Amino acid sequence: MPKLHGFEFWSCTLQRARHVVAPMVDQSELAWRLLSRRHGAHLCYTPMLHAQVFVRDANYRKENLYCEACPEDRPLIVQFCANDPEVFVQAALLAQDYCDAVDLNLGCPQMIAKRGHYGAFLQEEWDLLQRMILLAHEKLSVPITCKIRVFPEIDKTVRKAVAIPVFANGNIQCLQDVERCIQATGVQGVMSAEGILHNPALFEGRSPAVWELAEEYLDIVRQHPCPLSCVRAHLFKLWHHTLQVHQQLREELAKAKTLEGIAAVSQELKLRCQEEMAQQEGEKPAGGLPFFHWICQPYVRPGPREGSKENGSARSKRALEEEEGGADVLSKNKQKKQLRNPHKTFDPSLKPKYAKCDQCGNPKGNRCVFNLCRGCCKKRAFRETADCPGHGLLFKTKLEKSLAWKGAQPELQESQHTRPGAPGGISEVVGSALA
Repeated sequence: MPKLHGFEFWSCTLQRARHVVAPMVDQSELAWRLLSRRHGAHLCYTPMLHAQVFVRDANYRKENLYCEACPEDRPLIVQFCANDPEVFVQAALLAQDYCDAVDLNLGCPQMIAKRGHYGAFLQEEWDLLQRMILLAHEKLSVPITCKIRVFPEIDKTVRKAVAIPVFANGNIQCLQDVERCIQATGVQGVMSAEGILHNPALFEGRSPAVWELAEEYLDIVRQHPCPLSCVRAHLFKLWHHTLQVHQQLREELAKAKTLEGIAAVSQELKLRCQEEMAQQEGEKPAGGLPFFHWICQPYVRPGPREGSKENGSARSKRALEEEEGGADVLSKNKQKKQLRNPHKTFDPSLKPKYAKCDQCGNPKGNRCVFNLCRGCCKKRAFRETADCPGHGLLFKTKLEKSLAWKGAQPELQESQHTRPGAPGGISEVVGSALA
């Protein structure tokens, strides 16, 4: 069957998908995708996969795609982050039999993407992107899509005449948002990430009780297991508003070590919510929420200005303490470390000072003959066939031993040929060893 393109691909293969579950690292695994499809999602993406790791690691391929192959999980688009055309194509070739399209991530804005040089940090490299997409288009039997971020200039983001299907993404919290977005932009479909994590029934236009979807999700996980960290993260999102009320159960959910332990905390949350339901007749939801906290509903993150207003007193207090010499004001993470090790100090003036490597700036080896860190020393010692006893690198010594051994080989072979049965020869030594 010939490869479909553009609107024909969207219409036939993707079945005119309008409701799309966005790719989310550690959050759009098979169990969550199946739950979302049951409640109105037409198309799902896998979590973002690292193309280079996907190519070299068979277990990574199994855990993230091959073992998750499921007839109910279609249509499906596999997303990769990559910055090398050959690596991207190799990864896509290994994935194409398990999906309906391959997506190149050009949208991730996080620091890890900047360090790895992928995601949104490739958007300005048009020549590289053209090579990656054209090569993949030429080699693959499935179409290529790209998830991008909006440029400050609209004309740079998308031209007025577009010959391909477009999905919108961003701040989709309810079904009304989906309809408004499609009407305002003319896109073919709309993605949701954060919104669907708090309400998997978003595309149905429903806001059910949290436990209804939590229990359904846990049942799917029992059939299609996934890492416990994913399950816990989903339960934190689903029960987000309730966990602000029942803080103790939040801690128990964080400490649960098994799937059944997580399910038990979810069940306890359900019972407590049902008790509250029986007592709160005629009352309005607290905390400015549109529904009571046990109902699936959006979580609106405060903007930077709102957050600074809300936390203004706490921040100014901390700043004041630091100005007054309150050096013992530690973050929660540092407090935990100090509990584990009471003698640990975080005073920068007491930290040991390390001499830096002449090349990369990392701490150098104290006994390195080149004044380098181990990594730089190894490269230089190999390049110059030199030794560095301080780092235990003996390239020169090993080469000299190898040459000496090779030099002794002709004499040894000649000795074997001239006196094969002589006492004390190789044959006698081997024979005695075998005896």
